[in-house]
Amino acid sequence: GVDLGGQGLLQITAGPVMPDLDCVRSRRASYARLAMPACRHLVQIREVTASVDGCEDCLLIGASWVHLRLCMICGHVGCCDSSKSKHATAHFRITGHPIMKSFEPGENWGWCYVDELELDPTGWPIRGRIAHSA
Repeated sequence: GVDLGGQGLLQITAGPVMPDLDCVRSRRASYARLAMPACRHLVQIREVTASVDGCEDCLLIGASWVHLRLCMICGHVGCCDSSKSKHATAHFRITGHPIMKSFEPGENWGWCYVDELELDPTGWPIRGRIAHSA
């Protein structure tokens, strides 16, 4: 409503304004992309070929895995952190190789262990298969 407050001042009051949540999310995502620090390790990516069609280390010890990750420095294939052995992360800790890509069919994302950033792997140089056989 409108209240002149007895002093000739115009005061407009209204109920709460609900923002358009899709618009807010979109703006937030845009700001996040602008503010997101760049990964300093992308220069280490090499053309790689997957070492095996499964977790290299699990295959050696007869273990199973949940999802697979491809090291973009040397081509090592290791299992994800949801797997019991977490060989992809172990590979990073042992070798210092910071960049990996999902080796799952239908997934297209990468990760920098050092910067803890999700990465877009479009155009990363991979020889041969880009995912394990389903």
